Amino acid sequence: MAGWDFPRGVASVALLAGFAEELGQQRCDVLRGSGLDDDVLRDPQAHVSASQELTVVRNLVAGAGDRDPGTLGLRAGTRYHATSYGIWGYAVTSCATVRAAVELALRYVELTYVFCIPELRTGGPLAELWCHDADVPPDVRSFLITRDVAAVVTLVREQAGADLRPTTMSLRLPEPADPRPYREILGVLPEFGPATRITFPHAVLDQPMPQASEHTLAWCERRCREELEARRSSTDVATLVRRTLADHGPGTGMAEVAAALSMTERTLRRRLASEGVGFRSLVDGVRRELARELLADDTVTVERIAHRLGYSEPSSFIHAFTRWHGVSPREFRRRTGSARHPGAG
Repeated sequence: MAGWDFPRGVASVALLAGFAEELGQQRCDVLRGSGLDDDVLRDPQAHVSASQELTVVRNLVAGAGDRDPGTLGLRAGTRYHATSYGIWGYAVTSCATVRAAVELALRYVELTYVFCIPELRTGGPLAELWCHDADVPPDVRSFLITRDVAAVVTLVREQAGADLRPTTMSLRLPEPADPRPYREILGVLPEFGPATRITFPHAVLDQPMPQASEHTLAWCERRCREELEARRSSTDVATLVRRTLADHGPGTGMAEVAAALSMTERTLRRRLASEGVGFRSLVDGVRRELARELLADDTVTVERIAHRLGYSEPSSFIHAFTRWHGVSPREFRRRTGSARHPGAG
C-alpha cells in the first residue's frame, strides 16, 4: 500500500475543481470517472479516497493540454492555506514554534491531502524536509510534487509570520523549459535532480509562531486525534480490498483477499455490494494504476507487465489497457516519453 492511500477531506478536490475552472475547463470534465459530483463537493463533512483525488488530478492535467504540469502544480499549491485543512490547519497555527508545528503536521499527516509524504531530518548542518514521492504515479508526479511543495511553502510563510525562504530546494522533476515560475512561487530556484527536499537553517525550527495558543492547541490536537481515529475506523471495505490487491498483486483471487481481511468470500461479496462496488471493478482499478507505473519503466516488457497484473496472455492486457485509455501500451509509452524500446508493446 502506498503511504498516500488514506481517505481525505473533500476540500482539496473542491480546490482543484475550482482551479481547473480558472483554466477554462468544465467541472463535469474534471470530475469525470471519480464518482464525485457538485453535491459531494459542497458537503464539508464529505470524504474522498486518494484514488478519487488522483482521478481528478489526471483529468485536470489532461485537460490542460501542453501546459507544464509542474507549473500547474505550483499554481494549485498556493491555494492551500491553513483553513483549507480544517482542524489540522488550526492545530498547526496554534503551535508554539515552527519545530512543534512541523512535528504536529507530520504526526497527523493523514488529515492532509499530500501524496508526497514528508519527513523531517535534523542530523546534518541544515534541517531537511524530504518529500517521498517514489510511490506517486508517474503520469501525475510532476503536478503532485510541485503542488505539495508549494503548499508547504505557502503554509510556512503564512503561519510563521515571515517570508522564510529555503536555503536550497531540489525537485525530482525534469528541468522545465521556463523555470521562472518556480523561483517566483518557491522563493528559490530549485535544482532538478534525483530527490525532492527542502533545506533551511536549524534556527528556523526555533522561531516562535505568531498565533501560538496553548489552550487552542490542546483542543485542536484532541480533535485531530478523534478525527484520525474516526477516519481509520470507518475505512470502507472497498479501500481495504484495493490495498490488499496492491500488496498481494491484482491477480489475487476473491477468496484469498477475503482470507487476508479475515472474512468469508460470501461476507466480502455482501459488504462490497452494500457499498455499491464489485470485486472485478476494484481489480480493474488496481490494474490500471499499476499498469501506468510499470509502463513508466521502459525496461519492463508488456509481457512481464501482463504477468504482474495477473493476465494469462499479453493480448488480454493490451486489449484491457486500450479499453481503459483509448491507446495501446506502446502508444501510451510514446506519449509519456518513456518508450525507448520499439518492441515494448
